[in-house]
Amino acid sequence: MSTVETVRGPVETGALGRTYMHEHIFVLGAENVQNYGAGAWWDEEARVADAVAKLRDLAAQGVSTIADPTVWGLGRYIPRVQRIAEQVPELNIVVATGIYSYNDVPFQFHHRGPGTLLDDGTEPMTDDFVRDLTEGIAGTGVKAAFLKCAIDAPGLTPGVERILRAVAGAHRATGAPVTVHTESSIEAGRIVVDLLGREGVDLAKVVIGHAGDSTDLDYLTALADTGAILGMDRFGLDIINPTDARVATIAALCERGYADRMVLSHDASCYMDWFGPDPELMRSAAPNWHYRHIDQDVIPALRAAGVTGAQIDQMLVENPRRYFTSA
Repeated sequence: MSTVETVRGPVETGALGRTYMHEHIFVLGAENVQNYGAGAWWDEEARVADAVAKLRDLAAQGVSTIADPTVWGLGRYIPRVQRIAEQVPELNIVVATGIYSYNDVPFQFHHRGPGTLLDDGTEPMTDDFVRDLTEGIAGTGVKAAFLKCAIDAPGLTPGVERILRAVAGAHRATGAPVTVHTESSIEAGRIVVDLLGREGVDLAKVVIGHAGDSTDLDYLTALADTGAILGMDRFGLDIINPTDARVATIAALCERGYADRMVLSHDASCYMDWFGPDPELMRSAAPNWHYRHIDQDVIPALRAAGVTGAQIDQMLVENPRRYFTSA
């Protein structure tokens, strides 16, 4: 049997069960926390306890696994996630490696790598990603199981292109699947499948993250026809695309035979510092942006729109299993 690495170790892919393919536990700026959080708005113990409670509630809904694409740029800190995972043994947490940037590479790579002052013919980002996938992250022993990068409104900047190519290099070296944050308003998924395809990435192992922000069926089917998986993964962010529109889009795609190329999620988190220290500040703007929304609201709406139970299982169980299954 094929296995996938989780925070607590390898698990058979056939045992992943119902999987949300794009959920964060924490999205934090490490320097923000270190310099302005302690003694002010960041309480480590309280936040860990809150995350444990939220993830236990998620597991109680029948969700067995979450893929957490929190990487460099979003505040990945595996020791904290390990503490939480040990207290929620009923939930598998699959973590990622990569870099999340809309513009440039981190300063630590400005002068190292292709075309830089210290170009030795290798890409240090790829080396780091491969190490995370094959040896473990930061001495924790926890291995990443997939790769994450991003392309947003600025488009394919030189830095974003270099990160995408570094991710492609790690995929070629390890076979690890890829998830890419994309901005649907610029149809960034087209850029992703073109570049990664030319870089030798197996597009059947690529999730086009946030594809569900779009209702353009021509755009979405063009992506799915490459073999890529559509991330219908921002349920609850109604300020970008309301739930009823997301549901209608999925129903239309299922009717056209694309249930085998979609995965579902919220892109939610237990705590995110992007909107200030009070996590409740976003509640009025996005009241449904939480881990319960799919189970409570979305699945009933999908069924009412004609999506079958088998199609829902395909998107929540079979497609994630296939994504994480080694060739």
